[in-house]
Amino acid sequence: MDQVNNINPTGPTTGETPAAAPPPAPSDPPPKKQSRWGGCLPWAIVLAVLFAIFAIWKFPSFKAQAELGSAYAARVGCSCRYVQGRSLESCQSDFEPGMEMISLSEDPATRTVTGSVPLLASRSASYAGASGCLLRPEN
Repeated sequence: MDQVNNINPTGPTTGETPAAAPPPAPSDPPPKKQSRWGGCLPWAIVLAVLFAIFAIWKFPSFKAQAELGSAYAARVGCSCRYVQGRSLESCQSDFEPGMEMISLSEDPATRTVTGSVPLLASRSASYAGASGCLLRPEN
């Protein structure tokens, strides 16, 4: 008895020809090239939106801290400059840690020192003789 084979043979013995893959159609576009960003662009957009929401939510707190820091720097800078008679550059060494963004400027004609945080706050203090230095009211 012959051995039974579960595979149907193809080829010249059965009269069938093996099926060949059809040639690619000339109108098919070339395969898409993977973009440089891959799947990161949607995540980058989501992170940017979350960062913007956080910045808007925290902006009043940042502004209040900038106002407080610039007022403190103006008062300390004015006292250092006009009461103690030191240079404005040496007065900046009296600042507390974390006040590196605050800059001081002076107006010798009015004896005023201004402390400012770029784009957020600016406050001034004037020398008032025996009273020392006083903060100017906000505009």
